[in-house]
Amino acid sequence: MATLKMGSRGSPLALTQSHSIKEILTPDIVDSIDIEVIKTIGDERLNSFFHEIPGKGVFTKELDEALLDNRIDLAVHSLKDLPTELPPGLRLSATPERVDPRDVLVAQAGKTVTLASLAPGSKIGTSSIRRAAMLLATWPQLKPTPIRGNVDSRIRRLDEGEYDGLILAGAGLTRLGLIERVSEWIEWDSWLNAPGQGALGIVIREHDYKTDKYLQDIHCPKSYVTVAAERSVLAALGGGCEVPIAAGCVYQGQQLRLKGMVVSTDGLRIVKGDVTGSSADPESLGKKLAEDLLERGADMLLEELSKDIVFPGM
Repeated sequence: MATLKMGSRGSPLALTQSHSIKEILTPDIVDSIDIEVIKTIGDERLNSFFHEIPGKGVFTKELDEALLDNRIDLAVHSLKDLPTELPPGLRLSATPERVDPRDVLVAQAGKTVTLASLAPGSKIGTSSIRRAAMLLATWPQLKPTPIRGNVDSRIRRLDEGEYDGLILAGAGLTRLGLIERVSEWIEWDSWLNAPGQGALGIVIREHDYKTDKYLQDIHCPKSYVTVAAERSVLAALGGGCEVPIAAGCVYQGQQLRLKGMVVSTDGLRIVKGDVTGSSADPESLGKKLAEDLLERGADMLLEELSKDIVFPGM
């Protein structure tokens, strides 16, 4: 067995995720793992939105560089933050079992509300263009309002009355032990997750077969298949995590059902698609859905978004 060095962002959620992987791997699979905290440009610019930061890999670039420089052996990411195309010399080695990928509504402490029950004009905090656009498309009476920072700071601002609700990934709250703060799980029939949401992705150097072998013990093939289909949609549409593209994939027997949507930032135009296909080739199913979305008009929406992405109302 071996000692490995793991790279992680320094946020409470990122460290929780990295420690969870460390606990699974040690001591039965590897002797020990040292975690090195690496600050990314996304961490340094917490008051900026993703679309305002140039380049791709807002939360991954510095970890990629540490891998390529042999300073770390593996990096743990929220898969939704990982670009669909990795730098040369790196590859996605393992996807552990995925948790519920749905978004959730978090209410002020002591309150239980739903998006449908909130009063018109209620301020809903989010840092995601996708969530803001889908909120306007589905509940136009509510007001998406920008918020940045880690989960704890967002919930504190919510409880202080600055917001009437937050939309967050349920997976993050689950991993942080904050599931009791969920007021509503936003159902799949009206709202889709970001591609890869709820899953972790472990990246290694392309030819590091030794580390890859260790990681296969925690790899979940079924989870990988669903996120591969979702990320294939994103790749085929040419979008990143800052573009309002959503995709959700579930097993139906041995088949996959894959749904996707592209939304204008004002929520007034939405293009949806829904396909079913073999779980043996999730990437092809994702490309099929992307082609369907483009034929339905997503190409025009994406062209507009490529020119200017602005948080709704700003």
